[in-house]
Amino acid sequence: MSDEIEFDRSATAPPGELARLSPLVRRLIAGNGGPMTFTGTCSYIVGQGRVAIIDPGPDDAVHVEKLLAAVSGETVSHIVVTHTHRDHSPAVSALKAATGAIVVGCGPHRASRELAQGEINRLDAAADRDYAPDEEMAQGDTITGPGWSLAAVATPGHTANHLAFTLAEESTLFSGDHVMAWSTSVVAPPDGSMAAYMASIETLRGMDHALYRPGHGGPVTEPQRFLRGLVQHRRQREAAILGRLRAGDARIDAMVPPIYQGLPPALHGAAALSVLAQLEDLVARGVVVCDEPLPGLDSRYHLA
Repeated sequence: MSDEIEFDRSATAPPGELARLSPLVRRLIAGNGGPMTFTGTCSYIVGQGRVAIIDPGPDDAVHVEKLLAAVSGETVSHIVVTHTHRDHSPAVSALKAATGAIVVGCGPHRASRELAQGEINRLDAAADRDYAPDEEMAQGDTITGPGWSLAAVATPGHTANHLAFTLAEESTLFSGDHVMAWSTSVVAPPDGSMAAYMASIETLRGMDHALYRPGHGGPVTEPQRFLRGLVQHRRQREAAILGRLRAGDARIDAMVPPIYQGLPPALHGAAALSVLAQLEDLVARGVVVCDEPLPGLDSRYHLA
């Protein structure tokens, strides 16, 4: 069987419509669909009666109201956060105020490495810097409720603080933005790190889950096959970057159009950050040389 990625971009459910996915899991999609969020952020309700809500989503009063309606008559014991991008965590404050739940999950937002000049503004553009958990979770830390448990799996890469969560009772991983069926994850410095992302993929390859439920889109139904496809995809992207360097392209802005043929110009900025993430990794491994101490979007690169 081929390990090439087969993306599933079929619609899951309309935003705002509560869907029962399994005996223990319900999903409500926020109305923030777009090129980077697909149909919107998936908020998951785990359990029955005493529940946890994973990734309450953006600062959207309508979405929070619908989440509260979905758990009416139940107790929300925990609000769980996979990572601190603004499409996942800002609704924490309103949900905590309404429910009194304990906020757990990833730690505060941070960069994956030292910031280059001018990068703080780009980091702030995506970061929810108001997020502060009551309890920061690390690898293996677990919260429980009646008939359910959520164990943290450290998966840095998409962001430095990214966590996934195992629901052992259903052999399911809530994979956040680390692995999604509809698209590859954006790994964008300085939040993200390609080396950390690939290491986290290997962590998941050493685990046994029957299903992933991502932060956007529908489920990953063959996780191990999909992970192998992600590794192959990143290797192909790396080979394409090395090919552009051999062809004489020294700057990222020259590499993006031929590597991402057909990509809408509005997404070239995100593509450039993905190329930068791969180049950071290649420089760290000694395969590529950068003309500056810290690789950046405007740096020049050549083969070692």
